[in-house]
Formats: sequence, structure tokens, C-alpha cells
Amino acid sequence: MSRGKRERVQEKPRRKRRRFTEEFKAEAVQMLLDGHAAGSVCERLGLSSPNLLYRWKQEAIRQGGVAAVGLEGRVRELEAELRRVERERDILKKALSIFGRDG
Repeated sequence: MSRGKRERVQEKPRRKRRRFTEEFKAEAVQMLLDGHAAGSVCERLGLSSPNLLYRWKQEAIRQGGVAAVGLEGRVRELEAELRRVERERDILKKALSIFGRDG
């Protein structure tokens, strides 16, 4: 190889940046708020990263103001209540299995 010639490095063609409508973003965020995992939402919608989805969620909360923050708080409350009810159900199942045994 001679020193005068440089090897050309093949550059990957740059992908065009996708643009999403506000309606698309709102529906994606709603899926996230409905309890779907961020990764599964991204996979279903063909998004590159969950970070993009979380950014849209933060923008929606900022734009929605108090109502959006209140909704987010309510979601947290309901998730906590769901965990509590599931624990109670599990305890009752165990108790039923213990007391249902023939002695």
C-alpha cells in the first residue's frame, strides 16, 4: 500500500428524521398512561427508543398543566391501590389453602 492513497471509509447513509403528528404522539402517550410498557409501545409503533416516548409524556404534562399532573397523580394512586389489593388477594388465597386442608 502506498502512503499517498487513503482508504475511503464507507459511511452509513443517514436516516431521515421522522416527524410525528401531535395526534400520534398523544395516542402513544395515552398507551403509556394506560399501563402498557414503554418498550412494547415503541415496538408496536415503530419508535426508536422509549426515551422519545418519555419525552413526549413530559411535554404533554407541561402542556396540559394542572389537569395532566392531576391525572398522573391519580394513575399513581390507582397503581398503589392495585398493588395493595393484589397483596390482600394473595393473603386470602394462602389462608384459604391453609384452612381448606383436611386435618
